[in-house]
Amino acid sequence: MSTTSDRQALVIGASRGLGLVLAEELSRRGRRVIATTRQGGGELQAKADASNGRLRVETLEMTSEEQLATLRERLDGTALDLLFVNAAIDRGNLPITDVSTETFSEVMITNALSPLRALEALRDLVVPGGTVAIMSSRQGSVGLNTRPGFELYKASKAALNQLMRSYSTRYADDGQTKLLIHPGHNQTPLGGPGAPLTAEESMPAVVDVLEAQAGAPGLQFLDLHGNVVPW
Repeated sequence: MSTTSDRQALVIGASRGLGLVLAEELSRRGRRVIATTRQGGGELQAKADASNGRLRVETLEMTSEEQLATLRERLDGTALDLLFVNAAIDRGNLPITDVSTETFSEVMITNALSPLRALEALRDLVVPGGTVAIMSSRQGSVGLNTRPGFELYKASKAALNQLMRSYSTRYADDGQTKLLIHPGHNQTPLGGPGAPLTAEESMPAVVDVLEAQAGAPGLQFLDLHGNVVPW
């Protein structure tokens, strides 16, 4: 087993919010971290500049298959113990009848299709016994969908969960841990300022779950406390 200082994580979607704090927390715990952003500069780059080489920034528009392929080429030979995809958009609290076809496609491509494309493009960089994980949401739980609102966002996360289930079935024998993580309701642009959690509170708990589940077989849908979220 490698030491913590030998371990390396790739966080897709780390320019702000949960992804930024997740990358910082992984680095703080001793991992080397590669973190992606759609545009250079900003807070992520500032943290990388101050990290003494522990945090490295790569540019990626996750919805672009070409950019995913280019990132895979740049990372050739990299050994990851963790690949974490954190990316989602929300286009408002509209009933599905008021959602345009263009908006529906945009949210589904960003929240469901692109995370799985990222896993497919980069999964071979993950070492045996490593972890592939995606930031999901309890709003993607069909069983917990008992209150109205945010129909498109809920549908996109449910689609993400189903696609991850298919992924885990297809690669059942690859020896990698597979996780969907619900990070709680956070004060982010998506979660809103009235949410009960901050990223600084939730992301250390998420990393605790990642570390506790490392090496576990199969796919699990867990919250930030390690509790099972119903499908």
